[in-house]
Amino acid sequence: MTGLTQYILRQCFGVMVFVTAALSAAIWLAQSLRLIDLIVNRGLSIEVFLYLALLILPRFLEIVLPIGVFIAVLFIFNRLAGESELVVMRAAGLSPFALAKPVLILAGIAAALLFSLSAYFLPVSNRAFKDLQFEIRNRFVASLLQEGTFTTISDKLTIYIQSRNQRGEVVGLLINDSRDPQRPVTILAERGAFADIAGGSRIIMVNGNRQQYDEQTKKLSVLTFDRYTLDLDTLRDAPEVRFREAPERFLGELLFPDPNLDDLTRRTFLAEAHQRLVVPLSAFAFAIMPLACLIPGQLNRRGQLTRVLLAVLLAFVFQALDVGTKNLTNRYSAAIPLMYLTNLLPFVLGFGILLGGGIKLFGWRRPFPAVPALR
Repeated sequence: MTGLTQYILRQCFGVMVFVTAALSAAIWLAQSLRLIDLIVNRGLSIEVFLYLALLILPRFLEIVLPIGVFIAVLFIFNRLAGESELVVMRAAGLSPFALAKPVLILAGIAAALLFSLSAYFLPVSNRAFKDLQFEIRNRFVASLLQEGTFTTISDKLTIYIQSRNQRGEVVGLLINDSRDPQRPVTILAERGAFADIAGGSRIIMVNGNRQQYDEQTKKLSVLTFDRYTLDLDTLRDAPEVRFREAPERFLGELLFPDPNLDDLTRRTFLAEAHQRLVVPLSAFAFAIMPLACLIPGQLNRRGQLTRVLLAVLLAFVFQALDVGTKNLTNRYSAAIPLMYLTNLLPFVLGFGILLGGGIKLFGWRRPFPAVPALR
């Protein structure tokens, strides 16, 4: 690696890290604000909050890292052009490939990071997040309840609370319990309090009534109580092994799923696998677009606003097509090759324009100056 390649790579890498960290921090902070309610109003510990917030970080890195590559290359090469460093490099005989070499190395580093995220860290974080969410939903029932809202704890248990008082009790309580489908129960209570027990939660209610409908006798029985206790042991009713969705599975599980799964699930797994495999390719597409717009043709020291705007527009179009094709593969497996084409075509075209020595803008073409090429 020459000193010039190291010089450009070092600058691009620094900007990429800064932009990726800044965007990730902003998105992570915005998403973490949603989790603060779990501490303020639902009683979860700060440790659980930090753990949940950490688990959602890989999702954002997979999105912002290619954008960080694009911004880094666009910023550095536009600055090199403005400070006449690109002019000097061309005059020294550097070929387009020599100028693109540090960018390709940067894209390779980003692609390796993206592959590690999509192949390992993303499914691991999604799996841990879902497991913790499953445990909170089934064990720490009180932390899920919102005032004035019907909260579905499971498909057989729904709880409504009107408010909470200063002592931590719930006021205006309604519970619909259909865990026994032959004898569904509806409970109304003036107030109640939750207590965590092994395997779930228990609610102690005061001043209310219990209504039970018997499907066999077609009769409704009503029991008025001063104090009543109900076990919400949803973990006992939950399956011991939770079915893991596509985002929680590793590539091997997605590409070679259990043959006993239905066709729809298998197609979903296949689409998820290819969506992950195509993510690293986006780093090369985002890296080559600024080069294809900025390097070919004559340089203008007073600025290259038109070329910068063109690069940004191309990035937006590419991102829109990428999202569109990924959504299409969720419904049609035949669209999977289109997803690869969307990511490879910008790189191939951009690299062709770069090595061709010119770029066509608004109907006219600027050729490279005829200087010997150093490779």
